[in-house]
Amino acid sequence: MNHIQQIVIGVSLLFALPVMGQQIVTLQKCYDLVLVNYPLAKQTLLLQQQNQLDIEVINNKKLPQVSLDAQATYQSDVIEVPIPNASMEALNKDQYRATLSVNQLIYNGGATHASLYLKEAQLKTKEKQVEVSLYQLKKQVNQLYFSILLSQENSLLLNSKKALIESKLSEVKSGIKNGALLPASDKVLETELLKINQQFIEVNHNKMALLQTLSSLISKSLDASTVFQIPLIDNPSNSTINRPELEFFQYKKEEIEQSESLLSKKRAPKLMGFATGGYGNPGLNMLDNSFQTFYTVGVKLNWNVFDWNTNKKQRQSLVINKDMVDTETEIFKLNTNIELQQQQQTINKIEAFIISDKAIIELRKSVLKAADSQLKNGIITSSAYITELTNLYEDENRLIQHKILLQLTKANYNIIQGQ
Repeated sequence: MNHIQQIVIGVSLLFALPVMGQQIVTLQKCYDLVLVNYPLAKQTLLLQQQNQLDIEVINNKKLPQVSLDAQATYQSDVIEVPIPNASMEALNKDQYRATLSVNQLIYNGGATHASLYLKEAQLKTKEKQVEVSLYQLKKQVNQLYFSILLSQENSLLLNSKKALIESKLSEVKSGIKNGALLPASDKVLETELLKINQQFIEVNHNKMALLQTLSSLISKSLDASTVFQIPLIDNPSNSTINRPELEFFQYKKEEIEQSESLLSKKRAPKLMGFATGGYGNPGLNMLDNSFQTFYTVGVKLNWNVFDWNTNKKQRQSLVINKDMVDTETEIFKLNTNIELQQQQQTINKIEAFIISDKAIIELRKSVLKAADSQLKNGIITSSAYITELTNLYEDENRLIQHKILLQLTKANYNIIQGQ
């Protein structure tokens, strides 16, 4: 194992050691938190509360409906009986009446139950819509999580480079002291260390911005000491799409079917019982010019026999809506499959890049090893050595980027497929 590898492994192990009280975050944990803590998640409970109120309103229609009416009128004329010499008292032109009416639904063709089933179907559709919206946040979580991982890995790589340069700076200063190297050779290495410190500032600043955004999204406190685990993501062997959108489309169809059922039942006759009690002047006996109590009871049938095919056309419109939902489902599946194919092509490309990156890095290490020997012997300057070291760093950084990007692409593939 060469000197560079020892330093890289040593720094990696140092950062891998658990710190007391250090927070460890996984990708799955972020998924779980955003589904629970994102403000939109509260809508599910609100929808359930609203649906319960709607159901109570519908059920109330089964109960007796009570109404109270009162009126006082004055009319310009009243009924008179044209009987000569009759002692019948004429009716008052001012009349008063107060009634209490009770109506009880007896039969409406099952429209009440159909309304309840429709409300249940509408609730499922709305809840699934919320789930779909929350599910789409997973891609945003992916982007933030893997960007933070990239910053985390860049920090480790910068530490490795810094440790290597500091070690080389010590050797160069010793060479200058012994007269083996030019006096200014150490200045180049010290300059490079200052540049690395600048890179640390940029990486840490970007990471903090990403942490703040992810923290807001999942409603969990995250700081610079938080460790994000690198997930090892495998893509499923089957190509079955299991997205919540498909269930949403199915629920929309079920809602339409329940609407059809309700419309068909609205055509049924409605039978109601009623009772009215009252007190007024005159009462039911119009010839009795005094305050009287009275009541009526009975049943009433209502049936809209002919509605100019309005109900039929409404149901035909709902059938068209179902066909439109089927079309939306087909379009969604087509676009999802296209997106999956594109993601798979990207995965294949990145995997090829990674193989090439590893080969390039091995060559760069050989070149740097030679440059290290030449620097010790005074054959090349520190600037030439830094050039080769930077080339190796950039290639190692590119490999890290490709590895993180590969995991991000795989994670997005799973989200697109619905795994």
